[in-house]
Amino acid sequence: MSTTDRLSVAIVGASGYAGGEFLRLALAHPHLNVTQVTSERNAGSPVHFVHPNLRGVSNLKFRKMAELEAADVIVLALPHGSAAKRIEQFEALGRTIIDLSADFRIKDPELYRKYYGEDHPAPERLQAWVYGNPELHREQLKGATRIACAGCFATSVILALYPLLELGVISGKDIVATGLVGSSAAGASATEASHHPEREGSLRVYKPVGHRHLAEAIQELPGRFPLHLTAISTPRVRGILTTAHVWVPDGYSERDVWGAYREVYGQEPFIRIVKVNKGIHRYPDPKLLDGTNYCDIGFEMDQETGRVVLMSAIDNLVKGTAGHAIQSLNIAQGWRETTGLEFAGLHPA
Repeated sequence: MSTTDRLSVAIVGASGYAGGEFLRLALAHPHLNVTQVTSERNAGSPVHFVHPNLRGVSNLKFRKMAELEAADVIVLALPHGSAAKRIEQFEALGRTIIDLSADFRIKDPELYRKYYGEDHPAPERLQAWVYGNPELHREQLKGATRIACAGCFATSVILALYPLLELGVISGKDIVATGLVGSSAAGASATEASHHPEREGSLRVYKPVGHRHLAEAIQELPGRFPLHLTAISTPRVRGILTTAHVWVPDGYSERDVWGAYREVYGQEPFIRIVKVNKGIHRYPDPKLLDGTNYCDIGFEMDQETGRVVLMSAIDNLVKGTAGHAIQSLNIAQGWRETTGLEFAGLHPA
């Protein structure tokens, strides 16, 4: 396939973790041709100056945002709040816009204000965007030209809880979820991490309460059970392992929980249920998912109390950011949903 047969892609903010990961995936995608990447700080430098894994893979150089030209797809990988303030500029340059930030995820301006502490810059545009969680919004994504990609911690929480809430398996008690997250999901940029490698070696609670991704869970999950999120930064750069504690009514068994996941996710290409009775790989492990678009989900049930501990693992930069952006774009364009996302991971890792 020639470059003229592929959609041209411009990535705004391509020097960060999210933009760099989208670039990595897009360069290998048979239907995409990345023509522009921007970075204010690194303008004029080759992409491998920031993303050394792309040395010899791409000859692209960063340019200033002011030099951005029209493209079929504009991917926005900017800090929170930046995309919404410039959205008219980007809409004038591309028919399809994919936002990797939080700017267009929340449909309710009041919910946005509660969790982001400010009025949304463009509330009249919120309803035009489809929330980029393919497992929940596959039909809405077909033909979509405005895709607001889901948050990474939100993705791990929502995918773990959704089947049980959708099918009414969970009883009405508080749900407590804790995410062990890599530094790339804890607010550090690629540049910050390279300049401050000591930040990669700590285990710390960085958001005990009030995590912004709670707004996405409130919006997307069926029912209105009290949900509490805590995020803990780990020494890894990639990955999220979320555990969520839920309760099922008397009489429910592991078979019922299994059945809920099979009914909702039985045909999903990137959801895997991980639950075996022996061996060392009995539960989801984010280390095995580095670079992949999979979400592995497992659970363990205490039959005496009815408590179920759910576990979900993702690579926050792929299934939590750039991967589900590609997956959503595949659906929007009518391409095979798994295109460009077939990497199965590495083991041992």
